Amino acid sequence: MKIDYISVTEKFLYDFLPNKNCKEEKLIESMKYSLAAGGKRVRPCLVFEFAQLCGENAEKAAPFACAVEMIHTYSLIHDDLPCMDDDDLRRGKPSNHIVYGEDIALLAGDALQTLAFEIMSSDTTAELIGDKASRKGVNTLSKYIGAVGMVGGQVIDLMSENTNAPIEVLREMDYKKTACLIKAACELGCICADAEDKYIKAASEYGECIGIAFQIQDDILDLTSSNEELGKPVGSDLENSKSTYVSLLGIEKCRELVDELTQKALKSLEVFSGDVSSLSDFARQLACRKK
Repeated sequence: MKIDYISVTEKFLYDFLPNKNCKEEKLIESMKYSLAAGGKRVRPCLVFEFAQLCGENAEKAAPFACAVEMIHTYSLIHDDLPCMDDDDLRRGKPSNHIVYGEDIALLAGDALQTLAFEIMSSDTTAELIGDKASRKGVNTLSKYIGAVGMVGGQVIDLMSENTNAPIEVLREMDYKKTACLIKAACELGCICADAEDKYIKAASEYGECIGIAFQIQDDILDLTSSNEELGKPVGSDLENSKSTYVSLLGIEKCRELVDELTQKALKSLEVFSGDVSSLSDFARQLACRKK
């Protein structure tokens, strides 16, 4: 029977939050507001899928899966701030800073980031998966979300406004801003199962391919979808004069690229001996998603 990893994620996710019965109650409410705002839970599901593929169970993969979702959520909170993309809507609801103010929203993002690493490096996690895997997981995630990863991608994004950035800059930005965290999720699933390097490498390639395909599809939907369908403002890239795959290559070429990347992702799964049907279906679904 297929495991509902979204439900598993949410079962563990809120248990990791601090108790609200404290002076920081508003901060913790803000953290939970964005964590509970829905979303596809793509990244934790990938942690669970690759952990299972490499022979590990959901309970042992849960700390890494929830940590990745907290990092993703913190990045969305910060991304919506007036000093960044200045978006008032996220997943069909008011953005965190609209509800709690810019100051609390900023701190909620900071707190989610630090909580993610607290969970991954805790004694409990080390007892579940071993000290070596715990340390390797922290190092891997840190590398992919820092100055030369996700945060660096956000900097390139900000610097590219009103510049008509070339395709080379766009590729680097999307790799760092979007694909790096998805790569991290795939690798973390293998790491918590103490998998061989060849499996971590294959998972990483899969994550990079679907991560970039995900971003290209996002660019397509930004032009072809509506606020109601996506649950966030559409057309913001155009308003901010940002280069996108669609603006540089056109929709049809972008759709071809999404298909090529999806096929490459599927090819990377051939190294695994287990059932990869869920991951194959997942890659195809991301490529043709409408929201």
